[in-house]
Amino acid sequence: MTTSLKTHIALLSLFSLSSFYFLLKSRRLRHLRRLHTSPPPPTSPKLFYLSETNTSKTLAQRLHSSLLANSLRFSLTDPSLYEPDRLFSETLLLFVVSTWQDGKPPTSSQYFSQFLSDAASDFRVGSLALSGCKFAIFGVGSASYGDTFNAAARDFSKWLKALGAKELVPICEGDVDAGDLDAVFDAWGDKVVKVLKGEVEGESCTNGFHEEFEEMDEMEEMEGMEPGEVDIEDIAGKAPLKNSTTELPNGGSKGENGVKEMVTPIIRSSLEKQGYKIIGSHSGVKLCRWTKSQLRGRGGCYKHSFYGIESHRCMEATPSLACANKCVFCWRHHTNPVGKSWRWKMDDPLEIVNSAIDQHRKMIKQMKGVPGVKQEQLDEGLAPRHCALSLVGEPIMYPEINSLVDELHRRHISTFLVTNAQFPDRINILKPITQLYVSVDAATKDSLKAIDRPLFGDFWERFQDSLKALRDKAQRTVYRLTLVKGWNAEDIDAYSSLLSLGEPDFVEIKGVTYCGSTTTSKLTMENVPWHADVKSFSEALALKSNGVYEVACEHVHSCCVLLAKTNKFKIDGKWYTWIDYDRFHELVTSGKPFKSEDYMAMTPSWAVYGANEGGFDPDQSRYKKERRHGAAALKN
Repeated sequence: MTTSLKTHIALLSLFSLSSFYFLLKSRRLRHLRRLHTSPPPPTSPKLFYLSETNTSKTLAQRLHSSLLANSLRFSLTDPSLYEPDRLFSETLLLFVVSTWQDGKPPTSSQYFSQFLSDAASDFRVGSLALSGCKFAIFGVGSASYGDTFNAAARDFSKWLKALGAKELVPICEGDVDAGDLDAVFDAWGDKVVKVLKGEVEGESCTNGFHEEFEEMDEMEEMEGMEPGEVDIEDIAGKAPLKNSTTELPNGGSKGENGVKEMVTPIIRSSLEKQGYKIIGSHSGVKLCRWTKSQLRGRGGCYKHSFYGIESHRCMEATPSLACANKCVFCWRHHTNPVGKSWRWKMDDPLEIVNSAIDQHRKMIKQMKGVPGVKQEQLDEGLAPRHCALSLVGEPIMYPEINSLVDELHRRHISTFLVTNAQFPDRINILKPITQLYVSVDAATKDSLKAIDRPLFGDFWERFQDSLKALRDKAQRTVYRLTLVKGWNAEDIDAYSSLLSLGEPDFVEIKGVTYCGSTTTSKLTMENVPWHADVKSFSEALALKSNGVYEVACEHVHSCCVLLAKTNKFKIDGKWYTWIDYDRFHELVTSGKPFKSEDYMAMTPSWAVYGANEGGFDPDQSRYKKERRHGAAALKN
């Protein structure tokens, strides 16, 4: 075979192989093009809920029912049970997103959230990955947390837009503290339904928190808004726009000089349903169950056992319904306002005291005729001798707290004031209190953040400074520990280290009270310690103090134990934890400096730790309610 022929054959083979290769590549490209242009397999629209305390879940379930009633079929989906890769085949998504700690989504949804965040910032995914998808988001948060208000919902909106998804209706931000979350959510849900059914076009229902998205070309959404225009959340009674002076139509009413009142009609209604008597625009009073109990001669509260108060003559009140924490064990179910500073109309302290006593007396009078109520106790109850400033909220937030305390002392009413350890400067300026408490709900930064859910970013520093502020108080001081099994009941070493910060006279250790299931707390009966658990914790903490504190008293019924400083309150083997109230008022009236030892009294034997009575006053009649369950409850 000649060289020329071999060359021709080689070239022919090369061309043949090349043609075959390009033919195969062409067919594969046509196949991929068909796959790309063909519609994705049909998927049902999704309604996601990102929930920590079931608030978002409950809202989502309500929206799901509304969608179904309008023949709009959505799959109600927990993102923790959803494979995020499937997002890229979705065409319609609704989200109800809660913002949890530090502006993050709920813990159960963090994997889903991280996937979406990573995809939005990954150039390999591209800005068209969700170009065929539409979405709508409702955020659930607390405006009191400032910059992190509904941050998780806004992050989700930002990420979805970065991936090419289109907003069905703009994000709507609900505030759990405004008292009208349900109304705002229902208004947003109705809008979503109408848009999905083609009855209306989408329009904004946000409340002015989009400043940080200006660089995402969202300013065009604001161009059509006229100055002073009120959006749907304001109509439903939400907080005003930032820097706005618009009055709120739902009763976020403004008091004198245009200053907003703390208690809106919605908050007032919620608290009144729980038995609170609202005083003015920011105070409250309520009849304690132990007051009712001792009116009937059936025993007093732990303060009666530990400090000798007369429970039937104790008024439970507060000059500030607002608080700077959202504690998981709050028995007010977070229906009271929250805030980091006083920004409301302020009522006169004399008017607060007068109204509180008047309302308290009315509630005492209503006990007349109740089986077991004794006339002598009823008459005494009409003249309160003690005031527990611990009803709800943060009393020392009230700017005139010293004037209010002075007025109570002028009437010979002792004061038991509780603060939540977030306002050390206010503790420093307090005048003498009969007994000053600081709530020590946790012993470490992480556990305090998880339990108290504080509004302040520097909550731990404020907490420590509040404890230190007690050292400079000459009158009686108390750490109040609430034990929550599984949350803080195992931190004995950490609690022990806190004793040296404030050097309190007493340490009250009480098991958490279970207040039923709520959408704002995940606590169950499993988190409630037995009295034996509280005793064990108390004994261990006293042992850690190396003799500085000993276990002094207990009140079994309240699941509560008292530690007291031995060098002050244990004299010749006897405890002196009770208070000489008449002596206290003499000392206050004198205007001279005095200290806690100057008005102490001997503790009765029945209140001492380990006594057979378990802290129950033998002069009272022990009453045990008959509890009938099952078949027994059906018998006559």
